[in-house]
Amino acid sequence: MKKNLMDLSDLIENDAEAEFIPLLTGDDELHLNKVAIPDDLPILPIRNNVLFPGMVLPITVGRNKSIQLIKEAYKEKQPIGVVAQRNKESEDPLLVDLYQVGTMATIMKTLQMPDGSTTIIIQGQRKIKIHELVQTEPYLKAKVSAMDDTLLKIDKVAFDALLDSLKDLFLQMVKLSSRIPMESSFAVNNIDSPNFLIHFMASGLDIPAQEKQKILELEDASDRAYLVMSLMSREMQAMELRQQIQHKVKNDLDKQQRDFILNQQLKTIQEELGGNSGEQEIQELKQKASEKKWTPELAQIFDKELKKLQRTNAMSPDYGIQLNYLNVIIDLPWSEYTPDQFNLKKAKAVLDREHFGLDKVKERILEHLAVLKLRGDMKAPILCLYGPPGVGKTSLGRSIAEALGRKYVRVSLGGLQDESEIRGHRKTYIGAMPGRIIQNIKKAQSSNPVFMLDEIDKVLGMNINGDPSAALLEVLDPEQNTSFHDNFLEIDYDLSKVLFIATANSLSNIHPALLDRMEIIEVTGYIIEEKLQIAKRHLIPKQLKNHGIEEGQLVFLDAGLKYLIENYTRESGVRQLEKQIATIIRSKARAIVEKNKNTFTQVGEEEVRRILGTETARHAQALDTSMQGVVTGLAWTSAGGEILFIEASTSPGKGNLSMTGSLGDVMKESANLAFEYLKAHTQELGLKDEEIQNQNIHIHVPEGATPKDGPSAGIAIFTALVSAYTGQKIKANVAMTGEITLRGQVLPVGGIREKILAAKRAHIHQIILCNANKAQIDEIPKEYIKGLSINYIDSMMQVLAFAMDEKIKKNKKK
Repeated sequence: MKKNLMDLSDLIENDAEAEFIPLLTGDDELHLNKVAIPDDLPILPIRNNVLFPGMVLPITVGRNKSIQLIKEAYKEKQPIGVVAQRNKESEDPLLVDLYQVGTMATIMKTLQMPDGSTTIIIQGQRKIKIHELVQTEPYLKAKVSAMDDTLLKIDKVAFDALLDSLKDLFLQMVKLSSRIPMESSFAVNNIDSPNFLIHFMASGLDIPAQEKQKILELEDASDRAYLVMSLMSREMQAMELRQQIQHKVKNDLDKQQRDFILNQQLKTIQEELGGNSGEQEIQELKQKASEKKWTPELAQIFDKELKKLQRTNAMSPDYGIQLNYLNVIIDLPWSEYTPDQFNLKKAKAVLDREHFGLDKVKERILEHLAVLKLRGDMKAPILCLYGPPGVGKTSLGRSIAEALGRKYVRVSLGGLQDESEIRGHRKTYIGAMPGRIIQNIKKAQSSNPVFMLDEIDKVLGMNINGDPSAALLEVLDPEQNTSFHDNFLEIDYDLSKVLFIATANSLSNIHPALLDRMEIIEVTGYIIEEKLQIAKRHLIPKQLKNHGIEEGQLVFLDAGLKYLIENYTRESGVRQLEKQIATIIRSKARAIVEKNKNTFTQVGEEEVRRILGTETARHAQALDTSMQGVVTGLAWTSAGGEILFIEASTSPGKGNLSMTGSLGDVMKESANLAFEYLKAHTQELGLKDEEIQNQNIHIHVPEGATPKDGPSAGIAIFTALVSAYTGQKIKANVAMTGEITLRGQVLPVGGIREKILAAKRAHIHQIILCNANKAQIDEIPKEYIKGLSINYIDSMMQVLAFAMDEKIKKNKKK
């Protein structure tokens, strides 16, 4: 028997850890199997380990019973039974606290350790089974019997192959594990006893004592080999996983250490070059963030992006992009709102002071204020002020903001053709920035400003850069703008408290879905009396102040203003009027400076004519005398109301209808309707069928270079046709507007206020309208339609009674 013990001071300090060295050869196995087992054996309970036959195990003993047992057995050279303790907590175990299967062993040596404890070296010999205890004092002693190993389930060839697999797997474990000494590889290759080989490998596994006990209790060697292989495979996988984790952690730590060293060097270089501006910027961002009223989600996003900035090299281009992104986030007024002013009297006073007229718009704003006061909070409506240029749509937004006590921002959408202007650019692009919506919210420093979207009808549609109109759908939808997504910001922003006010000159150019999301408020053109009041209350004081002329140095007379309005402006609004007033004031300012003294000057008709020269606004005038085949119609254009003449004449032919004057499809359809209705009612009109069939009729609308379209000229065309065929003259100073049908009905049309303005400007005294348009006339102050006689009709035949000089005589057929 070879003695090859290592220095025990390096082996172990407790029962849970051990080094195992095979001390037996194949011949020794035969010798051990013949060792007689006494009927009674002293029992040494051990914790956290299992002794296998043939193995050497160092054990530290501390219990009094165990120390007494060791002294007597070692002195008398008697074998002992080593059994694993089932109940590890018991200090005085009995039979129920022990496993039934253990190992008979001999004590090879006892050692007194420096700490005062006793360590023994024991060697397992044969497997035993405990039947009953026969002694408990001064130590345990039990009746035992031998348990011999067998090999019954597989043949020797298969068993040898199984052992070879076990060896290969154990050798791989030795390479991966730092716990198993490398000398174990040499031992495994030189063990020729199958049982010792299995026991050696089982002892080297880092597994609980319960699982080692299972291996010991198996009688068939092949079963033990399979179980050891299963446990060894599991341990192998765990070791590989631990190694991968350790490798990854090591690499991460190495990278962090490398980055830390490089960052420290970079900071030192930056300090030598004039300070670490990046660190200063980060501290400023943290300081600003601590003062923001953020939701936990937004604060988490900001912290994440700030950490990303800290990891970025200050010299990298990405650093500037990330810093700009964080500055945008921190500069936005998240959850910051301006308190609304609910003083309706004050709000009404502000609106009246800044704008004359516009009663509908003012009422709508005051209604909104009233609802806000009652409810306390509501989704802001999307208003669209629709009307001709120069009527005060844009300037109304600032007055609304003042009335509400909110911040005011304005963005012009005229000619907008890039969707990114609304939604912003991706922050990864060079020069990326938020869209105009977010930029102006940032500029306002409030999440509930009055936001003016000027010229929304001038936004271009689908093109190579996307569809800006479609991008506005999310902005102007109260159901969607609670979470508006900007491509640069990448965080939803709440726009539901913003009061959006859009302006447009024409609704026909606005995307239908966009138009459906807005509340349309028509801002109509001004008639002469309104323009006169606007000029006196707003335009003249503003221009006097702009030109440095004190109040009282220059006075505009009402006659001069009215003359200026009628003869030098041709618009529904007052923009051109303001320019002409500015021209007169500049002329007077020069005169004041040249005379070098205060001069009191009045501006009347003569002064207007002298300064502005020839009248530039030549309005069409009403017909002075009755004429045949010529009717005065009323039309609406983007510049306001106008009058137009419908001329009709007959010539010998085959009853054909022709039209000139740059007419649109709708106007041509109205002419065809009028002509077909006339042919169907010749008897009522006093005409003969032969007169229609043997004459061609031509319709012309002057100013042929100007495109004209719309259904409102229907009754004028019909009246002109009847006059041309019957020879009856049309009354002078009569104008008309209305759509016609094939049944002879007259339908209402729009733009009534502008058409009334055009009629008064042309000195027309009588107007013919559809009866359904009476509601629009009732909304106009009485003093503004003074001198006008308005006749309401429902059918085309009623027009003739008001328009003809003489009553048409009906043709009686035989």
